[in-house]
Amino acid sequence: MNLRLELTKLLNLCFVFSSAYMFWQGLSLVANTHSPIVVVLSGSMEPAFQRGDILFLWNRNQASNVGDIVVYEVDGKQIPIVHRVLREHHSANFEKQYLLTKGDNNAANDISLYANKKIYLNKQKDIVGTVKGYFPQLGYVTIWVSENKYAKFALLGLLALSSLVGGE
Repeated sequence: MNLRLELTKLLNLCFVFSSAYMFWQGLSLVANTHSPIVVVLSGSMEPAFQRGDILFLWNRNQASNVGDIVVYEVDGKQIPIVHRVLREHHSANFEKQYLLTKGDNNAANDISLYANKKIYLNKQKDIVGTVKGYFPQLGYVTIWVSENKYAKFALLGLLALSSLVGGE
């Protein structure tokens, strides 16, 4: 075992992970959101988006319009929700915008999903971003890993094996 070769492999692996992290942070800064890329996890937005579609978000718009597809987070839940703006209202001085959302494939609006018995989402506080683009089915690996308890270990094992086997 060559120590220099093993350290080079470790540094290369660290470089890959730090590059991915810096890319994510750069996207977050440009898009003005902590999560610039999300994966659709349910069928609530079919036919617009399917499970496994990767969405690209933008949060630099001042207001959301009726018909925009937004991603929001509910207090106490980890999973972001992707739904369409059904109605929008402003505060008296137009400083705050309030949104009512609904999934295209759902029968009712999202009031039952909002935290603390809210009837609207606050654009500035609750909205992660507006969908500006997507890749179909590319995120299905994420769904597979999250729904299959052995998939995480298999993926980590594959990554570890490839970093140990890969050499010059």
